[in-house]
Amino acid sequence: MRPVKSFAFAAVLLLSSALSAAAQSAREDIEAALPKFTDAFNSGNAAAVGQLYTEDAALLPPDGKRVDGRKGVEEFWQGAIKGGMKNLTLKALEVEESANLAYEVGAFTLDAPSKDGALSTLVGKYIVV
Repeated sequence: MRPVKSFAFAAVLLLSSALSAAAQSAREDIEAALPKFTDAFNSGNAAAVGQLYTEDAALLPPDGKRVDGRKGVEEFWQGAIKGGMKNLTLKALEVEESANLAYEVGAFTLDAPSKDGALSTLVGKYIVV
């Protein structure tokens, strides 16, 4: 699985931006989780990235096999990090919530090595449920 294609940002991922049962809105929870995710990823800490996901998480990378569970998701991100991906930025564009379900539609940028080894910037979108 080529890291750039499989990363092209896990088109759908189930993240435990752990929507609290407290009074905080889903948008507040998600916006609080984004810097945690990017800081962990950009510092090369796949274990910390994995901890942001629920135990029953599912990650659906484009052109790749579904990745299930927190450990599998951690291994996916570790592969992306080891593959030279860095400088991730995330931005929540839309957040909707209803009862105990929320989703986030966002945009990302990421530097990834191309076939010749030079870094190129990937730009894309993602969804988190």
